[in-house]
Amino acid sequence: MKIYRYTIQSLLLLFIFPLAINAQKNNEVFRAAGTPENPKVQISFNRYYTSEGLAALGQKIANAYPDLVRRKSIGKSTQGRDIWMLAITNYKKGNPDRKPGFYVDGNIHSNEIQGGEICTYTAWYLTESFGKNDYVTEMLNDRIFYIVPTINPDARNDYMLEANTPHSPRAGMIPLDDDRDGLFDEDTYDDLDGDGSITRMRRKNDHGNFIIDPKDPRRMIQIGPDDVVTAQRYEFLGTEGIDNDNDGRINEDTYGYYDPNRDWGWKWQPDYIQRGAYKYPFSAPETRAVADFVLKQPNIAGAQSYHNSGGMILRGPGAQEDVSTYNRQDIRIYDAIGKKGEQMIPGYRYLTVYKDLYSVFGGELDWFYGSRGIYTFTNEIFSRFAYYKTNKNNADTQYNFDKDLLMYDAFTPWKKYNHPTYGEIEIGGFKKNFGRATPGFMLEEEAHRNMAFTFYHAHHMPHLSIADIKVKKLKGGLKEITAYIKNDRLMPTHASQDLKYNITRPDFVSISGVKVIAGMIVTNEDFNFTTEQKVQPEKLKVRNIPGNSVVKVRWIVKGNSKFTITVDSAKGGIATKTSK
Repeated sequence: MKIYRYTIQSLLLLFIFPLAINAQKNNEVFRAAGTPENPKVQISFNRYYTSEGLAALGQKIANAYPDLVRRKSIGKSTQGRDIWMLAITNYKKGNPDRKPGFYVDGNIHSNEIQGGEICTYTAWYLTESFGKNDYVTEMLNDRIFYIVPTINPDARNDYMLEANTPHSPRAGMIPLDDDRDGLFDEDTYDDLDGDGSITRMRRKNDHGNFIIDPKDPRRMIQIGPDDVVTAQRYEFLGTEGIDNDNDGRINEDTYGYYDPNRDWGWKWQPDYIQRGAYKYPFSAPETRAVADFVLKQPNIAGAQSYHNSGGMILRGPGAQEDVSTYNRQDIRIYDAIGKKGEQMIPGYRYLTVYKDLYSVFGGELDWFYGSRGIYTFTNEIFSRFAYYKTNKNNADTQYNFDKDLLMYDAFTPWKKYNHPTYGEIEIGGFKKNFGRATPGFMLEEEAHRNMAFTFYHAHHMPHLSIADIKVKKLKGGLKEITAYIKNDRLMPTHASQDLKYNITRPDFVSISGVKVIAGMIVTNEDFNFTTEQKVQPEKLKVRNIPGNSVVKVRWIVKGNSKFTITVDSAKGGIATKTSK
């Protein structure tokens, strides 16, 4: 009887267990193309995180992938917060400090918050895709990413947690006396209606030049010179606030104005020339921390910074006075990457700062290239194109988008308020999280497209190999060994600016295992033209290995043993090959 009972139970298990597995599989999600499968770290990329939130996400990614991530603080902010960096590569393969490095940061301007989420998305995507996506796996095998989600953690929190406009604060949190009255940040914004944002104040005035739009009560329209107006007129009184220091002005001394993106040591100018410059280059602790880190990493060949807004891919120079810094060879490389970016991120335009926007002195973009020879872009995240995927926008676009797609979530309706100075007024307008900040349902797409552009840039950092070795027997027991050093990516091992100022050491191509009699660079193989290096011929100095090209070197050696050729480039990494 027992044998029969167990046989029945076994048959039931055999029947039920596959059904349970199939039921479980039917409840699983179906992976969308381009999305990591079964990620270890679950992150919602339809929202924004405080500085502590970003730090916690970075810690989760580092904990989940200890073989891919090293997390460290590169410095402290004004208020003592850590500036966290994630160094991401395959640490089981090669020396991470000798791989070509790509630096990414965001949120240097505190209200320009998307960079924090895009940087975090990049770190998440790299780690979750390694070993599953060949492109990412190859990238992390021979490259390293240095990702700093927020340079400005103090003011990021202020923007999110305190009442602000979409444009404030832009600076960090060093107190300054904007109105030169001996007090610091004493008359900043006041959230009079308690909605968490600083919106606008309006007042009825029979002589005002605005009326309420009859089609949309949220909107004010300006009266034209020939309009006959019977509706109630209004005047605008500025952003929410009161006269906190009784000097007859409102909101005139908000968090002290300096611009962290005017604090870098390339073509820096003082505040009376470049508005927003602080005391001297790198006088803000946050920018100093980044500069100190980059100076210690000569392997960094490419960089990307994320700002908002306007939908732009920007390159330097920041000022017309700096035009000669960017020569034709490097501009061709910038153009190839930037124009590809226009295809990858619809609605974005590839522009030059000084020519297409305005002059900037002491910008991060120019310091990275001008001082370090690093090919660098700044992306201005989000533009009106994204609202309806068209450039046919007008004054109604934001109002319509808020109504059609955000269900009126981005606007505080006008409400009456008794102001201590202005009397009865009305307060309302768009909230701080709209206009510059990407709406939540669009954020992941924006993060992915900008990340993909960064990957394209990083892919085209130098990629070196010893493509071929030719050995020719000579008289007297000598041999001629010619090595072909190939760089099969767009960027050279030294930008033109790097070569001009000798920023990075030369590349070295060396041979070991044989006695070297002479060493030389082959300048024309067909005519056998060479340039001999008489000192240390076994270790040839190569000034540059251009993109998509081959450099040829040659040695005259004695001996029949095996030999090894090594290419050692600060920004191009290391490549070796041993003879058979």
